Amino acid sequence: MSLADATAAAFGLLVSGDAVLWQIIWVSVKTSVVGLLFATPVAVLIGYGIASYRFPGRRIAIWLAQAALSLPTVLIGLLLYLLLSRQGPWGALQWLFTQPGIILGQFIIAMPVLVAFTLAAVQAADPRFAETAIAHGASPWRVMATVLHEVRFGVMAAVISGFGRVISEVGCALMVGGNIAGETRTITTAIALETSKGEFAQGIALGIVLVSIALLMNGALMLLQGDAHTARGRA
Repeated sequence: MSLADATAAAFGLLVSGDAVLWQIIWVSVKTSVVGLLFATPVAVLIGYGIASYRFPGRRIAIWLAQAALSLPTVLIGLLLYLLLSRQGPWGALQWLFTQPGIILGQFIIAMPVLVAFTLAAVQAADPRFAETAIAHGASPWRVMATVLHEVRFGVMAAVISGFGRVISEVGCALMVGGNIAGETRTITTAIALETSKGEFAQGIALGIVLVSIALLMNGALMLLQGDAHTARGRA
């Protein structure tokens, strides 16, 4: 099959509503969104705490948060595989080769992105926001809410970047999920499988979806950045 024929067949699969194709897309979106939903509040709290408080080892914490951005997803998959296997300490959960296992992997993969972006956003915020809130007798939680509201565009950018990171990774999803049809087969693992089989139409169709998601995420990020500049200008 030529490239033109494979591309035409790929668009045919997308337009026709192929059940197998859209099931793969659904699994990818579901596991990525759920993992991100669990990771976001935890990571935002950690990022805010590191940026706002002085404590022994703070520089090491910042270094680790930034270094974790380059942590290979396949290494995360290997560690989770060892932890979730029958002989592993978390084997009783029986999450290996299941969607909860993939969600756990996406949670871990998203954390560094969310922490690092939140940390950078809070560090760049005007310290007078927190100082004013404290002067008015605000509680620590209220101070945090005030600061995070002021850096909301940065936090939103963190969430968007985190989603792009988790939905496009293949190493962890393949090792922890097992690429089981209808259960744990994601966009990226399906592309790898179909390409190895020489079935390029489905791989191209899924690639189109993945690129479309990336373009949407980057478009949303550009809009947020534009809104942030507009808000600063008004301020």
